[in-house]
Formats: sequence, structure tokens, C-alpha cells
Amino acid sequence: MPELPDVEGFRKVLGSCAKGRIIQRVDVRDTGVLHGVSTRRLRDAVEGRRFTEPERHGKWLLARTGGPTLMLHFGMTGELVCCHPDDMVEAHDRVLFTVARDRQLRYRDQRKLQGLWLADDESEVARLLERQGPDAMAVSRKEFEDVLSARRGSVKTALTDQSVLAGLGNLLADEILWRARLRPTSRASDLAEADCRRLYTHMRRTLRSTVAAGCVPPRDSWLTGHRDDPDPACPRCGHSLRRSRVAGRGTVWCPQCQ
Repeated sequence: MPELPDVEGFRKVLGSCAKGRIIQRVDVRDTGVLHGVSTRRLRDAVEGRRFTEPERHGKWLLARTGGPTLMLHFGMTGELVCCHPDDMVEAHDRVLFTVARDRQLRYRDQRKLQGLWLADDESEVARLLERQGPDAMAVSRKEFEDVLSARRGSVKTALTDQSVLAGLGNLLADEILWRARLRPTSRASDLAEADCRRLYTHMRRTLRSTVAAGCVPPRDSWLTGHRDDPDPACPRCGHSLRRSRVAGRGTVWCPQCQ
């Protein structure tokens, strides 16, 4: 499932493939990924415009055009890829943006749980993002501590709630909590100041590493590298990892050092 580092990677794909280029043609192969906009309106709004510097907030990608903004969300299986217009169109290529004779940006998604929105102006962008909390890469430590202290549920639930903090998903939350040595079921509002400080520090470090990798990499020294093992062991202490569910999410943690 695409999380903040994946979407940051898609932002870079959009920038390198299409920034500064005119959108010559939009081909919608599946209207099921369009939300609140028809194929005709999408084409009329963006064809002939030029992609400018893309932005990201949490798991949302904002494709700016100097006018309307394309808002992309990748759900569980979405991605953004740069292709040649002559490349074979894959089964899950839903929307194609041709930006040059040799470049085509494709929104590819198998399950179609999210998709594309069109925001005519900044007020519409703000409306679509109004339920999003602060971006996990940009949030200050003070703001981070404030949003956690206001939550009554578990810290794992708080970290993955996009209205609290935008960008973190299941893999990142488990990895960050493991690094911070905090149990995922701990109440967010009960965390001591030192716990919050440590959690924030490890969140920032983990995000920097994952953004550089373009994903949450399954490294041997990371919890992520062992969560799917048949008999997973903690890479820090060697104790057997435990699998449970927190707020309906599959959660992996170490009962020995968390």
C-alpha cells in the first residue's frame, strides 16, 4: 500500500517526466478512477496546460498545472509511471497523460480504491484536504506532541489516522514504534514527554530513510524485513515477534523490547 515515501517517489516521477511540459492529450481508459469529474471536463480543464512543480501532502499528490490542480490518491495499489506513448498499455493503466512525443505519464491502479479528483482553485484543494492532519514530514515536534496528547486511543491508531497525521500507513507505523521501543497499544495521551520526543525523532529518521529508498524497504536490520517471516524474530533482541490487530490493522511488534 503506497505510503508517504512511495507518494514522494511518485512526485519525483511526475517532476522528471512531465514538469514544464504541455499536456497534449488525456486518455481515460477507466472512468471508475475519476471522482466528481467527467472525462470531457478533465480533458477540457487540463489539455493544453503545462505541468508545474508537483506537491505532496501525506498520501495525496497535487499535480499543478498553473490553473486546475489534479489531485491523485493511490489507495492500496496505485502508482504513477513514466512511459513512452508507444509502450504497450497495461491492463491497469487507467488514465494516460501524453506530454511529449516520447513521454507519457500513466496512473496505474489494480484495485481502483481511490483515483483522481480535479480542483478548480485553491479553495477546492483545501476542501479536499480539509480532513487531513499535518504532513508527517513537515509537522513540528510541538504540533506532533499536541495532536498525540489529544487522542484517547492507541498510539498505533493515532499514527495511522490520516486526520491526525497525514502520510503514515501500517508498515511505517510499526517500524517507527519498534524503533522508538513503544508498544503499539499504548494510549497516545498517556505517553510521557520523553516518549513523544523519542517517537518524533524516530519518525523523522525513518521517513528520511524510506523517502531516500522510495518505499519502506524490507531490510534485515528493520522490523519491516522480518514481519512476513514464517517465524519472525526481532532483529534487535532476537525475541519472537508478535502479530496482533490494533484498530483492525495487522500489527507486528516485539513484546520484549517495546
